[in-house]
Amino acid sequence: MTHIPTDPEHPATPAAATPDEPAARDAQAIANDVVARVLARAGTARSEGATVHTAHDGDQLDLAERSALRRVAGLSTELDDVTEVEYRQLRLEKVVLVGLYPGGEHAAREAEVSLRELAALAETAGSQVLDGLLQKRAKPDPGTFLGSGKAAELADVVAATGADTVVVDTELAPSQRRGLEDIVKVKVVDRTALILDIFAQHAKSREGKAQVELAQLEYLLPRLRGWGESMSRQAGGQVGGAGAGMGSRGPGETKIELDRRRIRNRMAKLRREIAAMAPSRETKRLDRRRHAIPNVAIAGYTNAGKSSLLNALTDAGVLVENALFATLDPTVRRARTEDGRVYTLADTVGFVRHLPHQLVEAFRSTLEEVGDAALLLHVVDASHPDPEGQIDAVREVLAEIPGVEDVPEVVVLNKADVADPEVVGRVQRRERRTVVVSAHSGEGVAELKALVAAELPRPAVEIDVVVPYSRGDLVHRVHENGELATEEHLAEGTRLQGRVDAALAAELSRVAV
Repeated sequence: MTHIPTDPEHPATPAAATPDEPAARDAQAIANDVVARVLARAGTARSEGATVHTAHDGDQLDLAERSALRRVAGLSTELDDVTEVEYRQLRLEKVVLVGLYPGGEHAAREAEVSLRELAALAETAGSQVLDGLLQKRAKPDPGTFLGSGKAAELADVVAATGADTVVVDTELAPSQRRGLEDIVKVKVVDRTALILDIFAQHAKSREGKAQVELAQLEYLLPRLRGWGESMSRQAGGQVGGAGAGMGSRGPGETKIELDRRRIRNRMAKLRREIAAMAPSRETKRLDRRRHAIPNVAIAGYTNAGKSSLLNALTDAGVLVENALFATLDPTVRRARTEDGRVYTLADTVGFVRHLPHQLVEAFRSTLEEVGDAALLLHVVDASHPDPEGQIDAVREVLAEIPGVEDVPEVVVLNKADVADPEVVGRVQRRERRTVVVSAHSGEGVAELKALVAAELPRPAVEIDVVVPYSRGDLVHRVHENGELATEEHLAEGTRLQGRVDAALAAELSRVAV
Protein backbone atom coordinates (compact mmCIF):
# COMPACT_ATOMS: atom_id res chain seq x y z
CA MET A 1 0.00 0.00 0.00
CA THR A 2 1.07 3.61 -0.51
CA HIS A 3 0.94 5.57 2.71
CA ILE A 4 -1.08 8.80 2.31
CA PRO A 5 -0.98 10.90 5.49
CA THR A 6 -4.21 12.80 4.68
CA ASP A 7 -6.23 9.57 4.54
CA PRO A 8 -8.75 9.37 7.45
CA GLU A 9 -7.23 6.04 8.47
CA HIS A 10 -3.80 7.67 8.74
CA PRO A 11 -4.16 11.06 10.49
CA ALA A 12 -1.72 13.76 9.48
CA THR A 13 1.32 14.17 11.66
CA PRO A 14 2.67 17.53 12.89
CA ALA A 15 5.06 17.58 9.90
CA ALA A 16 2.07 17.72 7.49
CA ALA A 17 -0.41 19.61 9.64
CA THR A 18 -1.40 22.20 7.04
CA PRO A 19 -3.83 20.33 4.74
CA ASP A 20 -5.38 23.57 3.47
CA GLU A 21 -2.11 24.91 2.14
CA PRO A 22 -1.99 24.20 -1.65
CA ALA A 23 1.82 23.91 -1.83
CA ALA A 24 1.93 21.33 0.96
CA ARG A 25 -0.94 19.40 -0.65
CA ASP A 26 0.80 19.46 -4.05
CA ALA A 27 4.10 18.27 -2.53
CA GLN A 28 2.29 15.43 -0.75
CA ALA A 29 0.46 14.46 -3.95
CA ILE A 30 3.76 14.39 -5.90
CA ALA A 31 5.38 12.27 -3.20
CA ASN A 32 2.43 9.85 -3.13
CA ASP A 33 2.46 9.49 -6.93
CA VAL A 34 6.21 8.76 -6.93
CA VAL A 35 5.88 6.11 -4.21
CA ALA A 36 2.89 4.52 -5.97
CA ARG A 37 4.86 4.16 -9.23
CA VAL A 38 7.89 2.76 -7.41
CA LEU A 39 5.78 0.19 -5.57
CA ALA A 40 3.97 -0.77 -8.78
CA ARG A 41 7.33 -1.87 -10.18
CA ALA A 42 8.76 -2.81 -6.75
CA GLY A 43 12.36 -3.37 -7.70
CA THR A 44 13.04 -2.85 -11.36
CA ALA A 45 15.78 -5.45 -11.61
CA ARG A 46 13.87 -8.38 -10.20
CA SER A 47 10.18 -7.80 -10.94
CA GLU A 48 10.36 -7.09 -14.66
CA GLY A 49 10.61 -10.77 -15.48
CA ALA A 50 13.05 -13.62 -15.13
CA THR A 51 16.53 -13.45 -16.60
CA VAL A 52 16.52 -14.25 -20.32
CA HIS A 53 19.60 -16.07 -21.62
CA THR A 54 20.97 -16.60 -25.10
CA ALA A 55 23.07 -19.38 -26.61
CA HIS A 56 26.21 -17.30 -25.88
CA ASP A 57 25.57 -17.51 -22.11
CA GLY A 58 26.36 -21.23 -21.81
CA ASP A 59 25.12 -23.47 -18.98
CA GLN A 60 25.07 -20.73 -16.29
CA LEU A 61 26.05 -23.13 -13.48
CA ASP A 62 27.00 -20.20 -11.22
CA LEU A 63 23.47 -18.83 -11.51
CA ALA A 64 21.95 -22.15 -10.45
CA GLU A 65 24.23 -22.17 -7.42
CA ARG A 66 23.33 -18.59 -6.51
CA SER A 67 19.59 -19.23 -6.87
CA ALA A 68 19.86 -22.20 -4.52
CA LEU A 69 21.20 -19.87 -1.82
CA ARG A 70 18.33 -17.35 -1.87
CA ARG A 71 17.07 -16.39 1.55
CA VAL A 72 14.05 -18.24 2.89
CA ALA A 73 11.02 -16.04 3.53
CA GLY A 74 9.73 -16.00 7.08
CA LEU A 75 12.98 -16.91 8.81
CA SER A 76 14.36 -14.24 11.13
CA THR A 77 16.90 -13.92 13.89
CA GLU A 78 15.92 -10.35 14.75
CA LEU A 79 14.90 -9.40 18.28
CA ASP A 80 11.64 -7.53 18.88
CA ASP A 81 13.44 -4.53 20.35
CA VAL A 82 16.34 -3.37 18.19
CA THR A 83 18.03 -1.67 21.15
CA GLU A 84 18.71 -5.07 22.73
CA VAL A 85 21.14 -5.90 19.96
CA GLU A 86 24.75 -4.82 20.24
CA TYR A 87 25.95 -5.61 16.73
CA ARG A 88 23.65 -6.87 14.04
CA GLN A 89 24.02 -8.98 10.97
CA LEU A 90 22.18 -7.30 8.09
CA ARG A 91 19.09 -9.32 7.27
CA LEU A 92 16.50 -7.83 4.97
CA GLU A 93 13.05 -9.39 4.84
CA LYS A 94 10.10 -6.97 4.73
CA VAL A 95 11.15 -3.41 4.13
CA VAL A 96 9.81 0.13 3.86
CA LEU A 97 11.73 2.56 1.63
CA VAL A 98 12.39 6.15 2.71
CA GLY A 99 13.66 9.09 0.67
CA LEU A 100 13.81 12.90 0.54
CA TYR A 101 13.50 15.42 -2.28
CA PRO A 102 13.98 19.18 -2.08
CA GLY A 103 10.85 20.03 -4.09
CA GLY A 104 9.90 20.57 -7.72
CA GLU A 105 9.00 18.23 -10.59
CA HIS A 106 12.61 17.67 -11.71
CA ALA A 107 13.76 16.74 -8.19
CA ALA A 108 10.74 14.44 -7.85
CA ARG A 109 11.70 12.62 -11.07
CA GLU A 110 15.26 12.18 -9.81
CA ALA A 111 13.91 10.91 -6.47
CA GLU A 112 11.72 8.41 -8.30
CA VAL A 113 14.66 7.01 -10.29
CA SER A 114 16.73 6.74 -7.11
CA LEU A 115 13.88 5.14 -5.13
CA ARG A 116 13.22 2.63 -7.92
CA GLU A 117 16.89 1.71 -7.81
CA LEU A 118 16.72 1.35 -4.02
CA ALA A 119 13.77 -1.03 -4.42
CA ALA A 120 15.79 -3.07 -6.93
CA LEU A 121 18.76 -3.14 -4.55
CA ALA A 122 16.55 -4.29 -1.66
CA GLU A 123 15.00 -7.08 -3.72
CA THR A 124 18.39 -8.16 -5.05
CA ALA A 125 19.46 -8.50 -1.41
CA GLY A 126 16.55 -10.89 -0.86
CA SER A 127 13.86 -8.68 0.67
CA GLN A 128 10.22 -7.86 -0.06
CA VAL A 129 9.34 -4.19 -0.54
CA LEU A 130 6.07 -3.41 1.26
CA ASP A 131 5.74 0.37 1.25
CA GLY A 132 7.55 3.65 0.80
CA LEU A 133 7.62 7.17 2.11
CA LEU A 134 8.97 10.23 0.31
CA GLN A 135 9.26 13.58 2.07
CA LYS A 136 9.72 17.05 0.61
CA ARG A 137 12.51 18.52 2.70
CA ALA A 138 15.34 20.91 1.84
CA LYS A 139 17.95 19.01 3.88
CA PRO A 140 17.93 15.96 6.19
CA ASP A 141 17.21 16.38 9.88
CA PRO A 142 20.53 15.96 11.75
CA GLY A 143 18.89 13.85 14.47
CA THR A 144 16.45 11.51 12.71
CA PHE A 145 16.94 12.24 8.98
CA LEU A 146 13.18 12.79 8.51
CA GLY A 147 12.30 15.02 11.44
CA SER A 148 10.27 13.92 14.45
CA GLY A 149 6.83 14.27 12.84
CA LYS A 150 7.60 12.32 9.68
CA ALA A 151 9.59 9.76 11.68
CA ALA A 152 6.48 9.13 13.84
CA GLU A 153 4.47 8.74 10.62
CA LEU A 154 7.05 6.23 9.38
CA ALA A 155 6.68 4.29 12.65
CA ASP A 156 2.93 4.01 11.93
CA VAL A 157 3.63 2.72 8.41
CA VAL A 158 6.09 0.14 9.75
CA ALA A 159 3.58 -1.05 12.36
CA ALA A 160 0.72 -1.21 9.84
CA THR A 161 2.67 -3.18 7.21
CA GLY A 162 4.53 -5.48 9.61
CA ALA A 163 7.90 -4.45 8.18
CA ASP A 164 11.05 -5.39 10.08
CA THR A 165 13.47 -3.04 8.29
CA VAL A 166 13.54 0.55 7.06
CA VAL A 167 15.87 1.27 4.11
CA VAL A 168 16.91 4.91 3.67
CA ASP A 169 17.98 6.19 0.25
CA THR A 170 21.24 7.81 1.36
CA GLU A 171 24.15 7.18 3.72
CA LEU A 172 23.10 7.97 7.29
CA ALA A 173 25.29 9.37 10.00
CA PRO A 174 25.52 7.00 13.00
CA SER A 175 23.50 9.44 15.13
CA GLN A 176 20.74 9.66 12.47
CA ARG A 177 20.42 5.89 12.28
CA ARG A 178 20.23 5.54 16.05
CA GLY A 179 17.72 8.40 16.33
CA LEU A 180 15.47 6.91 13.65
CA GLU A 181 15.70 3.38 15.11
CA ASP A 182 14.67 4.70 18.52
CA ILE A 183 11.45 6.04 16.97
CA VAL A 184 10.46 3.32 14.46
CA LYS A 185 11.59 0.44 16.74
CA VAL A 186 12.92 -1.69 13.87
CA LYS A 187 16.28 -1.97 12.17
CA VAL A 188 17.27 0.99 9.96
CA VAL A 189 19.61 0.30 7.04
CA ASP A 190 21.05 2.94 4.74
CA ARG A 191 21.88 2.66 1.04
CA THR A 192 25.57 2.00 1.71
CA ALA A 193 24.92 -0.93 4.07
CA LEU A 194 22.48 -2.40 1.54
CA ILE A 195 25.03 -2.29 -1.30
CA LEU A 196 27.69 -3.80 0.96
CA ASP A 197 25.30 -6.65 1.83
CA ILE A 198 24.73 -7.46 -1.85
CA PHE A 199 28.48 -7.42 -2.47
CA ALA A 200 28.99 -9.78 0.48
CA GLN A 201 26.44 -12.22 -0.98
CA HIS A 202 27.85 -12.19 -4.51
CA ALA A 203 31.63 -12.14 -3.98
CA LYS A 204 33.16 -15.51 -4.83
CA SER A 205 36.89 -15.11 -5.38
CA ARG A 206 39.33 -14.84 -2.49
CA GLU A 207 40.26 -11.31 -3.50
CA GLY A 208 36.64 -10.27 -3.95
CA LYS A 209 35.69 -11.54 -0.51
CA ALA A 210 38.65 -9.75 1.08
CA GLN A 211 37.77 -6.49 -0.70
CA VAL A 212 34.14 -6.66 0.44
CA GLU A 213 35.06 -7.52 4.03
CA LEU A 214 37.46 -4.57 4.15
CA ALA A 215 34.74 -2.22 2.89
CA GLN A 216 32.25 -3.59 5.45
CA LEU A 217 34.68 -3.10 8.33
CA GLU A 218 35.45 0.46 7.24
CA TYR A 219 31.72 1.14 7.24
CA LEU A 220 31.14 -0.59 10.60
CA LEU A 221 33.99 1.00 12.56
CA PRO A 222 32.37 4.39 13.30
CA ARG A 223 28.97 2.75 13.81
CA LEU A 224 29.71 0.38 16.69
CA ARG A 225 27.12 0.81 19.40
CA GLY A 226 27.35 -0.05 23.11
CA TRP A 227 25.49 0.64 26.31
CA GLY A 228 26.87 1.95 29.62
CA GLU A 229 28.68 0.00 32.28
CA SER A 230 27.99 -3.37 30.71
CA MET A 231 30.52 -2.50 28.02
CA SER A 232 33.46 -2.37 30.46
CA ARG A 233 35.70 -5.43 30.13
CA GLN A 234 38.76 -4.50 32.20
CA ALA A 235 39.52 -2.53 35.33
CA GLY A 236 42.42 -0.14 35.11
CA GLY A 237 44.68 0.28 38.16
CA GLN A 238 43.21 -1.17 41.36
CA VAL A 239 39.63 0.03 41.14
CA GLY A 240 38.01 0.02 44.57
CA GLY A 241 41.30 -0.89 46.21
CA ALA A 242 44.24 0.97 47.68
CA GLY A 243 47.83 1.57 46.77
CA ALA A 244 47.57 2.80 43.20
CA GLY A 245 47.16 6.46 44.01
CA MET A 246 45.04 9.21 42.49
CA GLY A 247 44.66 9.38 38.73
CA SER A 248 45.55 5.73 38.16
CA ARG A 249 42.09 4.24 38.64
CA GLY A 250 39.59 3.89 35.79
CA PRO A 251 37.37 1.49 33.88
CA GLY A 252 40.18 0.40 31.56
CA GLU A 253 39.54 -0.71 27.99
CA THR A 254 35.82 -1.08 27.30
CA LYS A 255 34.40 -3.78 25.10
CA ILE A 256 33.64 -1.30 22.32
CA GLU A 257 37.27 -0.08 22.39
CA LEU A 258 38.47 -3.68 22.31
CA ASP A 259 36.28 -4.41 19.30
CA ARG A 260 37.46 -1.26 17.53
CA ARG A 261 41.05 -2.39 18.03
CA ARG A 262 40.24 -5.87 16.69
CA ILE A 263 38.52 -4.37 13.66
CA ARG A 264 41.51 -2.14 12.91
CA ASN A 265 43.84 -5.13 13.20
CA ARG A 266 41.63 -7.14 10.86
CA MET A 267 41.50 -4.26 8.36
CA ALA A 268 45.30 -4.00 8.40
CA LYS A 269 45.55 -7.74 7.72
CA LEU A 270 43.04 -7.55 4.84
CA ARG A 271 44.94 -4.66 3.26
CA ARG A 272 48.12 -6.73 3.40
CA GLU A 273 46.34 -9.71 1.81
CA ILE A 274 44.88 -7.58 -1.01
CA ALA A 275 48.29 -5.99 -1.62
CA ALA A 276 49.85 -9.46 -1.77
CA MET A 277 47.34 -10.49 -4.48
CA ALA A 278 48.14 -7.46 -6.65
CA PRO A 279 51.46 -8.80 -8.07
CA SER A 280 49.67 -11.77 -9.62
CA ARG A 281 47.35 -9.51 -11.62
CA GLU A 282 50.22 -7.16 -12.45
CA THR A 283 52.25 -10.13 -13.73
CA LYS A 284 49.42 -11.07 -16.07
CA ARG A 285 49.18 -7.47 -17.31
CA LEU A 286 52.95 -7.33 -17.94
CA ASP A 287 52.74 -10.67 -19.76
CA ARG A 288 50.04 -9.24 -22.04
CA ARG A 289 52.17 -6.15 -22.67
CA ARG A 290 55.23 -8.26 -23.43
CA HIS A 291 53.27 -10.23 -25.99
CA ALA A 292 51.62 -7.02 -27.23
CA ILE A 293 48.11 -8.25 -26.43
CA PRO A 294 45.87 -5.18 -26.06
CA ASN A 295 43.16 -5.14 -23.38
CA VAL A 296 39.60 -3.88 -23.88
CA ALA A 297 37.81 -3.02 -20.62
CA ILE A 298 34.03 -3.29 -20.24
CA ALA A 299 32.69 -0.88 -17.62
CA GLY A 300 29.31 0.62 -16.85
CA TYR A 301 26.36 0.89 -14.54
CA THR A 302 25.16 -2.19 -12.69
CA ASN A 303 22.66 -4.32 -14.66
CA ALA A 304 23.50 -2.51 -17.91
CA GLY A 305 24.29 -5.86 -19.57
CA LYS A 306 28.10 -5.94 -19.38
CA SER A 307 28.33 -9.70 -18.78
CA SER A 308 25.77 -10.41 -21.53
CA LEU A 309 27.84 -8.31 -23.91
CA LEU A 310 31.03 -10.15 -22.92
CA ASN A 311 29.28 -13.46 -23.66
CA ALA A 312 28.00 -12.15 -27.00
CA LEU A 313 31.51 -11.05 -28.01
CA THR A 314 33.46 -14.09 -26.76
CA ASP A 315 31.03 -16.95 -25.85
CA ALA A 316 32.58 -16.71 -22.37
CA GLY A 317 29.53 -18.14 -20.59
CA VAL A 318 29.99 -15.91 -17.52
CA LEU A 319 27.10 -15.48 -15.08
CA VAL A 320 24.21 -13.35 -16.37
CA GLU A 321 21.38 -12.38 -14.03
CA ASN A 322 18.69 -9.69 -14.15
CA ALA A 323 19.85 -8.27 -10.80
CA LEU A 324 22.04 -5.48 -9.53
CA PHE A 325 25.72 -6.30 -8.93
CA ALA A 326 25.38 -9.84 -10.31
CA THR A 327 29.08 -9.71 -11.32
CA LEU A 328 31.70 -8.72 -8.75
CA ASP A 329 34.78 -10.74 -9.64
CA PRO A 330 36.47 -9.42 -12.81
CA THR A 331 36.51 -11.78 -15.77
CA VAL A 332 39.15 -11.63 -18.53
CA ARG A 333 38.59 -13.53 -21.80
CA ARG A 334 40.56 -13.75 -25.02
CA ALA A 335 38.98 -12.65 -28.28
CA ARG A 336 40.14 -12.29 -31.86
CA THR A 337 39.46 -9.69 -34.54
CA GLU A 338 38.29 -10.67 -38.03
CA ASP A 339 41.84 -10.26 -39.31
CA GLY A 340 43.21 -12.59 -36.62
CA ARG A 341 44.63 -10.20 -34.00
CA VAL A 342 44.28 -11.38 -30.40
CA TYR A 343 43.04 -9.08 -27.62
CA THR A 344 41.49 -9.54 -24.18
CA LEU A 345 38.12 -8.36 -22.87
CA ALA A 346 37.87 -7.58 -19.14
CA ASP A 347 34.44 -7.43 -17.47
CA THR A 348 34.54 -5.22 -14.35
CA VAL A 349 32.27 -4.63 -11.36
CA GLY A 350 29.25 -2.44 -12.05
CA PHE A 351 28.79 1.04 -10.65
CA VAL A 352 25.78 2.74 -9.06
CA ARG A 353 24.76 6.21 -7.95
CA HIS A 354 26.46 7.18 -4.70
CA LEU A 355 28.68 4.09 -4.78
CA PRO A 356 30.11 3.80 -1.25
CA HIS A 357 33.60 5.25 -1.13
CA GLN A 358 34.65 2.24 0.95
CA LEU A 359 33.93 0.00 -2.06
CA VAL A 360 35.74 2.28 -4.50
CA GLU A 361 38.82 2.14 -2.28
CA ALA A 362 38.57 -1.63 -1.67
CA PHE A 363 38.11 -2.43 -5.38
CA ARG A 364 40.68 0.12 -6.58
CA SER A 365 43.21 -2.63 -7.42
CA THR A 366 40.60 -4.39 -9.58
CA LEU A 367 39.44 -1.19 -11.27
CA GLU A 368 43.00 -0.40 -12.31
CA GLU A 369 42.34 -2.91 -15.11
CA VAL A 370 40.34 -0.09 -16.77
CA GLY A 371 43.20 2.43 -16.54
CA ASP A 372 45.53 -0.05 -18.26
CA ALA A 373 43.18 -0.72 -21.20
CA ALA A 374 43.68 0.18 -24.84
CA LEU A 375 39.93 0.83 -25.22
CA LEU A 376 37.03 1.35 -22.81
CA LEU A 377 33.57 0.05 -23.72
CA HIS A 378 31.22 2.07 -21.49
CA VAL A 379 28.04 -0.04 -21.49
CA VAL A 380 24.78 1.86 -20.88
CA ASP A 381 21.25 0.49 -20.39
CA ALA A 382 19.45 2.40 -23.15
CA SER A 383 16.06 1.22 -21.81
CA HIS A 384 16.62 2.95 -18.44
CA PRO A 385 14.61 6.13 -17.66
CA ASP A 386 17.79 8.12 -16.97
CA PRO A 387 20.74 6.76 -19.00
CA GLU A 388 22.54 10.13 -18.82
CA GLY A 389 22.50 9.97 -15.02
CA GLN A 390 24.00 6.48 -15.17
CA ILE A 391 26.75 7.65 -17.53
CA ASP A 392 27.64 10.53 -15.21
CA ALA A 393 27.68 8.23 -12.14
CA VAL A 394 30.10 5.81 -13.86
CA ARG A 395 32.41 8.59 -15.01
CA GLU A 396 32.47 10.06 -11.51
CA VAL A 397 33.94 6.78 -10.20
CA LEU A 398 36.25 6.23 -13.17
CA ALA A 399 37.73 9.71 -12.68
CA GLU A 400 39.31 8.43 -9.45
CA ILE A 401 41.31 5.74 -11.29
CA PRO A 402 44.73 6.81 -12.59
CA GLY A 403 45.22 6.61 -16.34
CA VAL A 404 41.55 6.39 -17.33
CA GLU A 405 41.53 9.89 -18.83
CA ASP A 406 43.95 8.65 -21.54
CA VAL A 407 41.88 5.59 -22.52
CA PRO A 408 39.67 6.02 -25.64
CA GLU A 409 36.00 5.56 -24.69
CA VAL A 410 33.08 4.22 -26.72
CA VAL A 411 29.57 4.43 -25.25
CA VAL A 412 27.77 1.15 -25.99
CA LEU A 413 23.99 1.64 -25.85
CA ASN A 414 22.80 -1.85 -24.89
CA LYS A 415 19.26 -3.32 -24.74
CA ALA A 416 18.37 -1.57 -28.01
CA ASP A 417 15.63 -4.16 -28.63
CA VAL A 418 13.57 -2.75 -25.73
CA ALA A 419 14.80 0.87 -25.66
CA ASP A 420 12.88 3.99 -26.69
CA PRO A 421 14.38 5.24 -29.99
CA GLU A 422 13.99 8.85 -28.80
CA VAL A 423 16.11 8.11 -25.70
CA VAL A 424 18.74 6.37 -27.85
CA GLY A 425 18.87 9.37 -30.19
CA ARG A 426 19.14 11.77 -27.27
CA VAL A 427 22.16 9.95 -25.84
CA GLN A 428 23.77 9.66 -29.28
CA ARG A 429 23.56 13.44 -29.71
CA ARG A 430 25.07 13.94 -26.23
CA GLU A 431 28.01 11.51 -26.58
CA ARG A 432 30.87 11.79 -29.05
CA ARG A 433 31.21 8.11 -30.01
CA THR A 434 28.41 5.59 -29.60
CA VAL A 435 27.34 2.22 -30.95
CA VAL A 436 23.84 0.76 -30.51
CA VAL A 437 23.64 -2.97 -29.67
CA SER A 438 21.47 -5.64 -28.11
CA ALA A 439 23.46 -8.39 -26.44
CA HIS A 440 20.24 -10.42 -26.26
CA SER A 441 19.16 -10.25 -29.93
CA GLY A 442 22.62 -9.78 -31.43
CA GLU A 443 21.73 -6.46 -33.05
CA GLY A 444 24.80 -4.29 -33.54
CA VAL A 445 27.28 -6.85 -32.16
CA ALA A 446 29.04 -7.25 -35.53
CA GLU A 447 29.38 -3.46 -35.81
CA LEU A 448 30.83 -3.34 -32.28
CA LYS A 449 33.39 -6.03 -33.13
CA ALA A 450 34.44 -4.04 -36.22
CA LEU A 451 34.76 -0.86 -34.14
CA VAL A 452 36.93 -2.65 -31.56
CA ALA A 453 39.17 -4.02 -34.33
CA ALA A 454 39.55 -0.52 -35.81
CA GLU A 455 40.39 1.05 -32.45
CA LEU A 456 42.96 -1.50 -31.27
CA PRO A 457 46.59 -0.45 -31.66
CA ARG A 458 48.21 -1.98 -34.74
CA PRO A 459 51.72 -3.50 -34.80
CA ALA A 460 54.31 -0.84 -35.57
CA VAL A 461 57.14 -2.71 -37.38
CA GLU A 462 56.90 -4.08 -40.91
CA ILE A 463 58.70 -7.42 -41.46
CA ASP A 464 59.79 -9.61 -44.36
CA VAL A 465 61.84 -12.43 -42.83
CA VAL A 466 62.57 -16.13 -43.26
CA VAL A 467 62.29 -17.98 -39.95
CA PRO A 468 64.03 -21.37 -39.54
CA TYR A 469 61.69 -24.32 -39.12
CA SER A 470 63.27 -24.93 -35.71
CA ARG A 471 61.67 -21.67 -34.44
CA GLY A 472 58.04 -22.50 -34.98
CA ASP A 473 57.30 -20.73 -31.68
CA LEU A 474 58.11 -17.38 -33.30
CA VAL A 475 55.88 -18.15 -36.28
CA HIS A 476 53.09 -18.96 -33.84
CA ARG A 477 53.58 -15.63 -32.05
CA VAL A 478 53.34 -13.77 -35.34
CA HIS A 479 50.05 -15.54 -36.02
CA GLU A 480 48.79 -14.75 -32.52
CA ASN A 481 49.94 -11.17 -32.00
CA GLY A 482 50.90 -9.75 -35.38
CA GLU A 483 49.26 -8.93 -38.70
CA LEU A 484 50.37 -11.56 -41.21
CA ALA A 485 50.02 -10.53 -44.86
CA THR A 486 51.65 -13.57 -46.52
CA GLU A 487 53.21 -16.81 -45.36
CA GLU A 488 55.39 -18.94 -47.67
CA HIS A 489 57.21 -22.19 -46.91
CA LEU A 490 60.70 -22.27 -48.46
CA ALA A 491 63.50 -24.82 -48.25
CA GLU A 492 65.38 -22.89 -45.55
CA GLY A 493 62.32 -21.87 -43.48
CA THR A 494 59.04 -19.97 -43.33
CA ARG A 495 58.89 -16.59 -45.04
CA LEU A 496 56.66 -14.12 -43.18
CA GLN A 497 55.50 -10.75 -44.45
CA GLY A 498 53.39 -8.46 -42.26
CA ARG A 499 53.56 -6.27 -39.17
CA VAL A 500 54.55 -7.08 -35.57
CA ASP A 501 55.49 -5.16 -32.43
CA ALA A 502 59.05 -3.95 -31.90
CA ALA A 503 60.01 -6.64 -29.37
CA LEU A 504 58.94 -9.51 -31.63
CA ALA A 505 60.57 -7.87 -34.65
CA ALA A 506 63.88 -7.79 -32.78
CA GLU A 507 63.63 -11.51 -31.97
CA LEU A 508 62.78 -12.36 -35.58
CA SER A 509 65.72 -10.37 -36.94
CA ARG A 510 68.12 -12.27 -34.65
CA VAL A 511 67.08 -15.70 -35.97
CA ALA A 512 66.26 -14.78 -39.58
CA VAL A 513 67.99 -16.87 -42.25
